[in-house]
Amino acid sequence: MSVTTTSGSLTDHDQALGLMEPTIAVRRSAGFRLSAVPLVHLADFVELTKPRIATLELVTVTAAAVVAGLNALDLLHVLIGTALVAASASSANQWLERRRDVLMQRTCQRPLPAGRLSGRSVVVFSAATFIAGIGYLALLVNPLTTGIALLSWILYVTVYTPLKTRTTANTLVGAIAGALPILMGWTAMGRSLDVHAASLFLIIFLWQLPHFMAIAWLYRRDYADAGMRMLTVVDPTGVRAGAQAVIASLTLLPISLVPVIQPQAGNVSVYFLWAMLLGVGLFGSSLVFLVRRDRLSARWLLRASIVYLPMLLVLMMLAAPPEV
Repeated sequence: MSVTTTSGSLTDHDQALGLMEPTIAVRRSAGFRLSAVPLVHLADFVELTKPRIATLELVTVTAAAVVAGLNALDLLHVLIGTALVAASASSANQWLERRRDVLMQRTCQRPLPAGRLSGRSVVVFSAATFIAGIGYLALLVNPLTTGIALLSWILYVTVYTPLKTRTTANTLVGAIAGALPILMGWTAMGRSLDVHAASLFLIIFLWQLPHFMAIAWLYRRDYADAGMRMLTVVDPTGVRAGAQAVIASLTLLPISLVPVIQPQAGNVSVYFLWAMLLGVGLFGSSLVFLVRRDRLSARWLLRASIVYLPMLLVLMMLAAPPEV
């Protein structure tokens, strides 16, 4: 579906949005009651945090903490701090992309483009959660974990988001930002950044590429309408996207075996077997997508990626050394 980007079309959209936010009109009236606002907009603020993505980040943090040698109190602290920083990054991302989100069918009903929240309230929310998250990590976790959280926020908000309309390399930058939280779980347990930490980072980084390529293919028209330079927009044949998915999933096979190669690890042989089976499944789905490059193969690749990561992380935690 083609959407025009003229100022007239956006103005018409903004006028239509006025019908969708009766609370704003009430707010300006003399009889407005402040107690109604939090209840009306609570779900919208939750949506700003991209809860599904945030949940996945928290799962990766937990998995890394378990593999590193779980300390329950330290894990609780890093999860709280990570959730706050992630909420800030996601809401800042949506504020920066509010005008482009209007142009995409899959994002036009988000709180900002749909007019349910004001830009000012989103900025305040993002700033508050950022300060709270970074402050919490600095006070109750450690400086290294705090620095990783800050780097992830900076890359996601100030580098990845602007690059989406400038270069196809935005996906790689976004994958780096998305992989950093797993290092927060690792370092929060007092571990240094070693080869095991690097393997955890690479697993999340590489996994995101076939996952992103499947999404980019399914929503390529939306991305094109919004002027975003995804591989599937720059190369509408899908060959480059498919090739990136295949290369990443193939590289992921040996990398996924590294995290449990450490003293006192649990049932490593079972982990190796299932990690290989999951990896072969993801690689096979990527290969089919490269060959066919249609919606069905993209959906299968997306499903394979959604199955792959949670199962791998669970297996990793089961094979981890006992708690310390």
